[in-house]
Amino acid sequence: MVTEALSSRGGIQRLVRLRLRLTFWYVATFGLIILFLGGGLFAVIRYQLSQQLDDSLHSATQELVRAARIREVEKAGARGRVIDAVDELNIPDRTLYLLDPQGNPVKPDTAADWIRSAARQAAKAGQITIERDVPAEETLRLHALRFRLASGHTLVAVAVADQIELEDRYADLIAAFAAAALAALVLVAAGGFLLVRKSTAPIERSMVFMRRFMADAAHELRTPITVLRTRVEVALQQPRDAAHYVSALHNVEAEARRLGGIVDSLLVLARADSGERQIERERFFLDDVAIDAAGASRIIARQKGVEVTVEEFEEAPVVGDPALTRQLLMILLDNAVKFTDTGGEVRVRVSLHQGVPTFVVQDTGIGIKRDDLSRVFQRFFRGDTARSRTDGAGLGLSIARWIAREHGAEVSLTSEPGQGTRVVVTFPRAVPGVSS
Repeated sequence: MVTEALSSRGGIQRLVRLRLRLTFWYVATFGLIILFLGGGLFAVIRYQLSQQLDDSLHSATQELVRAARIREVEKAGARGRVIDAVDELNIPDRTLYLLDPQGNPVKPDTAADWIRSAARQAAKAGQITIERDVPAEETLRLHALRFRLASGHTLVAVAVADQIELEDRYADLIAAFAAAALAALVLVAAGGFLLVRKSTAPIERSMVFMRRFMADAAHELRTPITVLRTRVEVALQQPRDAAHYVSALHNVEAEARRLGGIVDSLLVLARADSGERQIERERFFLDDVAIDAAGASRIIARQKGVEVTVEEFEEAPVVGDPALTRQLLMILLDNAVKFTDTGGEVRVRVSLHQGVPTFVVQDTGIGIKRDDLSRVFQRFFRGDTARSRTDGAGLGLSIARWIAREHGAEVSLTSEPGQGTRVVVTFPRAVPGVSS
């Protein structure tokens, strides 16, 4: 028990580690997606914001050119008054300059060397847009546009903006996206863990079931193996006559047969669990299979002094596997005979009630305790009375339930201690002429 508990605890710990690793990979994958998506989104938005800043600088220089030409017309060509356009325009967060083609400032009176250099470049190229870092940890963006007045004079309009507004908007965007990404990662971590826990729940159940199944199987197999070994050891301890050896071999053969039956049942259930057992789908008659199974059970019943009575038999078509269906009926009949005392009776009936094939087996045996009714289909379960009456491993009804489930049938069981047991198997209605 201690070893089993430690093994169970170790398996659960491994499952918890698996869940944490899967959750980590969920979060890491989602985080990587957010990283790439966010990087691409930031690049696009940064380009768009930068483009908007450039467009605003272009508009500012165009407004300055327009204002200068208007002032020239109003002052009848007095070039000296064109410079008033710089003072008249009020564009927030934009610094405006008018320079001549040689880079000399016209308005205002002074300009930084890099602005003057930009004006000379614009005078040659027509217009330019440049960016410059200044010692005050600022990044300035400049657009310069060459234009000609009606008087024939050439000037360069310059608009300068600090990119801090762009950086502020970008920082706000990063902060908002980072907060949203962090919240999303937390939700993904929580949701991922729940999904992983839900998806691994069948694995956990399978692990618990397999541990219990293997423990039960080991317990059931250990008894006949121990008996076999003991009988052989006793037979070999000292010389005996032929009759003693024959008796010992008969006992060994009986235990070997029981051991083989347990192994066969385990193999059937293992194949059922793994889906390896192929289920045939053909149309057959349940009454024919039931008559055959009842005839076979009579041989065992007569040895116990139990009567197997066939009551009502109707033609009942069923679509399924005839061999497995016969095995299902034989398990039910075998149990009925085993738990019925000498002089008792087992009654068998096949009917077609409203088109539904139904098999009924009822005995006058010892019955089943009310507390055990819900457990009789569990693997390796045997009630107290069953252990004293049979050397089975408690796997028959588990196999019967699996066969019924594969055929879409329902098995119901009612019993009263000392009054007998009644088992009803209801098969799905067979569509006439259909075989799959």
